[in-house]
Amino acid sequence: MSKPVFKVAFIGGGGIARTHMKYLKTLEKVDICAAADVSEMSLKRLNEEYPDVEQYTDYKQMLRELPADCQAVDVCTPNGLHAENTIAALDAGKHVMVEKPMAMSSAEAQKMLDAAKRNGKQIIVGFQHRFDAKTKLIRDQIAANSFGRILYVRAQALRRRGIPNWGVFGRKELQGGGPMIDIGVHILETAHYMIGSPRPVTASGGAWTYMGNKPSEVASVWPGWDYQTYNVEDLACAMIRFDNGTILVIESSFVAHIEKDIFNVTLMGEKGGAVWDTSQIFTDHGGYQMNMTPGWLGKWDVFEYKMKHFVDVCREGRKNEAPGEHGLLVQKMLDGVYASAEKGREVGIE
Repeated sequence: MSKPVFKVAFIGGGGIARTHMKYLKTLEKVDICAAADVSEMSLKRLNEEYPDVEQYTDYKQMLRELPADCQAVDVCTPNGLHAENTIAALDAGKHVMVEKPMAMSSAEAQKMLDAAKRNGKQIIVGFQHRFDAKTKLIRDQIAANSFGRILYVRAQALRRRGIPNWGVFGRKELQGGGPMIDIGVHILETAHYMIGSPRPVTASGGAWTYMGNKPSEVASVWPGWDYQTYNVEDLACAMIRFDNGTILVIESSFVAHIEKDIFNVTLMGEKGGAVWDTSQIFTDHGGYQMNMTPGWLGKWDVFEYKMKHFVDVCREGRKNEAPGEHGLLVQKMLDGVYASAEKGREVGIE
């Protein structure tokens, strides 16, 4: 049977929205019907690339005027608007893809889930790294009990010099935080997904700002950003305990005195362990310590997979592999990290 045309509208028309659009345009029978953004510059650039997309400066007006056969809305706004935009789209009867992090807090994320439930619609969170072939390998090995009980996980999203010099990434009131909620969320959700999404129970962490709120002395390799409005952390680290006894350590930085950037997960279990970025597995076999790599893993564009998954969930009823419930658990961990850093002690995660 021929697939129906999938019509999607956008709230937010900036860089990440245009990336989403680029991938959606490669998919069969997908139509981007409208986009709303408060920035005239974003709409101008959007019009240059996608002149057939109906444009709005008021997303609420757009939602009222969307055609009845528009199935979904893609939310690509700053973090502080995710909940408001998502709930409005769900209440308009649309499925929603919302970029990471799901919200500014777990309380907001729960309201989003409540809206999805009362409207019978899906929330798909923009967690593309869970679709990586490396992630699937380790998740499958854990599910097959190849590693035994997972004891310890180390997740790292560290930049030596990488404070964003565009957007509002340095403004806590609009983003909710700095590297932990921006790039740390990616490696945190990937690690959490691989180990089966257990329930977090406590968090103990710290967050420090020591360079981002000052002029840079190494501008030649670190282009300018707005240090005068920068009020987020440069570095955050935390330990999270789960209800199954696993401990996860998360480290994330925009700027840190390290040798090089790191984006990786290391797992240690009773019978084996793994490193995500190299797909290596470490175990004992036949009386020897073995370092193993898969003979064939597969490789695909995770962003393309993410956008096709979004379409398939909404149009064809495919199982949602990045559901709002997972986004809520990740949000609770982020809340815990920041709360612990502020209070200077371990905190419980409800």
